[in-house]
Amino acid sequence: MRARSLHRRGRSDDGQLLPLYAVIVLLAGGSMVLLVHLGVLAVHRAQARSAADAAALAGAAEGRAAADEVAQRNGAVLESFAEEGNDVEVRVRVGSTRATARARRDGGCRSADQSDPVHFRPCHPTSPG
Repeated sequence: MRARSLHRRGRSDDGQLLPLYAVIVLLAGGSMVLLVHLGVLAVHRAQARSAADAAALAGAAEGRAAADEVAQRNGAVLESFAEEGNDVEVRVRVGSTRATARARRDGGCRSADQSDPVHFRPCHPTSPG
């Protein structure tokens, strides 16, 4: 009689791990979705910073139109452009991520003759090995 009652209890325990497995699978899936979302945000943040830096440099050198073009080529939208003297500040947006960068125009164009010009020697490739 005792053997029969143990056998019945064992059968009644069948399927009790199924809800635990379902919870584990749901938690793993949710974690994966969260990690992908965080990864996308990190990529957008890096792209926004790079676009803001490049747009600020272009804006300092050539003005707002250049800053806007550089931002667009880097996958960003130029939200603001402020020029104060030689300083330029830009704000760009990539997705929902925003970044701000500043650049300063120093010294103007250096195309005029200089007292001590720099000369570069041509670089010849070497054979591998």
